[in-house]
Amino acid sequence: MSYMTVLYDVGEGVATITLNRPEAMNSMTHGLKAELLKVLQEARRDDSVRSVLITGAGRAFSAGQDLREHLENLQSGRGMDDVVRRFYNPIVEALTDMEKPVVAAVNGVAAGAGASLAFACDLRVAAEGASFLMAFARVGLAPDTGVSWTLQRLIGAGRAMELMLLAEPVDARRALELGLVHRVVPDALENARELALRLAQGPTTSYGAIKRAIGFASAHPLRQALELEAELQDRCGATEDHLNATLAFVNKEKPVFTGR
Repeated sequence: MSYMTVLYDVGEGVATITLNRPEAMNSMTHGLKAELLKVLQEARRDDSVRSVLITGAGRAFSAGQDLREHLENLQSGRGMDDVVRRFYNPIVEALTDMEKPVVAAVNGVAAGAGASLAFACDLRVAAEGASFLMAFARVGLAPDTGVSWTLQRLIGAGRAMELMLLAEPVDARRALELGLVHRVVPDALENARELALRLAQGPTTSYGAIKRAIGFASAHPLRQALELEAELQDRCGATEDHLNATLAFVNKEKPVFTGR
């Protein structure tokens, strides 16, 4: 299936999603958000996909909400047009609920909802020229795309408040110091693809369990987290990957994971 504002490709177990409005710094129109949600759902359903890579075409990852489209909505009386509930919330849930690792290759500017999108991914690789901007206060808006939840878990409530209130850009090196990204490299896409390929060859069920356990434990008491760990461990313990990896370990061999 072809899309107008995103590129979608699956190969070697990796689903690569490219936001494709380079002339507008991949700012998010209703159309782009709808297509992004569709391809995320497609990647989630596709058993051949074992990791996901998200990046942007051209010189930006994403500048966030397309403000020209947004201004038209304001002037026409549609206001926010329920964009957060219709698009941004489901996109974040698709990323966080997906039982496959998601890597963001932040190749340039990531602002507003674009930065929030990157923060909702599991791992972030930034190009040396990349930058992040919590731009919401600059246009008199509240945070969205899950960033009120993700950002403080990445860097703490105090730093999150600073980035949101001051709305100042953070370059790639500072982002690495803060813990917003995991790597800063000359070529974000190449490095992130290597990482996504590595993850695609790993224990997919285990990765899904790790994502679910960490997300759950961040918002629930210890006793509930312990119970979920037990449930997830039972599930992983019943997989072919676990049995084969255990046999490989005992036999001093390198395990081969199939995702089953």
